[in-house]
Amino acid sequence: MDSSWLAQRIADPSARGIAAALTDLIRQGTLPPQTRLPTVRGLARELGVSSGTVAEAWSELRRHGMIRTERRRGTVVLGPPDVPRPIRYERIGHWGDRLAIDLTIASPDAALLPPLESALTAAARADGLNDYARETITPRLRAAVEPGWPFRAGGWLAVGGGYEGVQLLCQTAALPGDRIAIEEPTGARLLDILETIGVEIVPVACDERGPVPGALAKALRARPVAFVYQPRGQSPCGHAVTAERSAELAALLEPTGTLVVEDDGIGELSVSPMVSMGSYFPDRTVLVRSYSKSHGPDLRIAVVGGAADAVERVRVLRSFGTGWTSRILQDTLAHLLGDAAVRERVGHARDVYARRRAGLAAELAARGVRTGGGDGLVLWVPVRDEPAALVTLAAHGISVAPGSRYVVEPAAAHHLRLATARLTDDPAELSALADVIALAALGGRRLNAAT
Repeated sequence: MDSSWLAQRIADPSARGIAAALTDLIRQGTLPPQTRLPTVRGLARELGVSSGTVAEAWSELRRHGMIRTERRRGTVVLGPPDVPRPIRYERIGHWGDRLAIDLTIASPDAALLPPLESALTAAARADGLNDYARETITPRLRAAVEPGWPFRAGGWLAVGGGYEGVQLLCQTAALPGDRIAIEEPTGARLLDILETIGVEIVPVACDERGPVPGALAKALRARPVAFVYQPRGQSPCGHAVTAERSAELAALLEPTGTLVVEDDGIGELSVSPMVSMGSYFPDRTVLVRSYSKSHGPDLRIAVVGGAADAVERVRVLRSFGTGWTSRILQDTLAHLLGDAAVRERVGHARDVYARRRAGLAAELAARGVRTGGGDGLVLWVPVRDEPAALVTLAAHGISVAPGSRYVVEPAAAHHLRLATARLTDDPAELSALADVIALAALGGRRLNAAT
């Protein structure tokens, strides 16, 4: 594609104008799929704008799936705009019908969830039921969660799950092109969310105690508008931030205006104490606590509590759509949180999940595969070769998540993420499973065990 020809068809040389003109040309078929576009520098020169302006337009087109940049071919047209897709989170590969063990999704064991019947019946008598008044959080739910909140929250909001809470906070904090710092590796859906919003992701390396201070210091030099991290039960690594590490990170964040977003994804199922930045910065920290895995995925409930202005921005954005979370669902969760029998059941589930995770970790360690972390519902398993390990496990009827989904850029070290919440409690079956995982991880000859 000749840069001067393309420049003549762009009336508005702003980033938005360039993206709009290219979108029209692609929709009309004037620029069909596989058309190679001019270089950023070449088009910028023809338009008399900076390379950054064209690069911003290219980024917008790429976000909507219209173009792709390839090393040797440059930037090529893919086709008309499509709905942004959570590429990392969606399954990859089709392994046929032999898969018997699914360790891909870290979903709770249904047998360990509390029953909902009595809670739903009680919630059906919620105050203000069927009133169109938009209630950010019901009085019953706030009374149930506030005593256990790790800091004094200025604003409260019930949303449709933890990921929605994080997405809305990031969406209202950042404009396209802004930077958001996030621990790495991290949840695949979190990375999908940030890419869809159109921000630049600044990765922060982690160790067994959470985000590494030196890595955060480097990230803060890029002046991110927000820092997103998981204070405990971290997925995929399973670490929990200690009080000492939290103090180190707070010292780095103190002179900045960066919004701190804490994603407490497994909430009451975590075996680690909650250590929050809100104790240092209550006016610019927001905690998102999910209750899906502990009390029921179909409740679709998470509570957002923290900095009043950040929570208010989310409330305003939600007013364009659902407006508020069902009072029935909110008060169902409130009833569950106040039920002593349910609290005992959730505590039992926490113990079972911790035992299952630790059991597989011990079996793998005995076979020379050492995993890290001590919390959460997944294991982060190092492997010699990720694609080969995936194929080996699939050949044995086991599906897992590739570690490459959980990082911004391909990492030198390969990993797999294994969901552990629904592992077998049979020692012999667990041992056989560990044999196959170790075989895939080490890439060596088959172990002498029934698989």
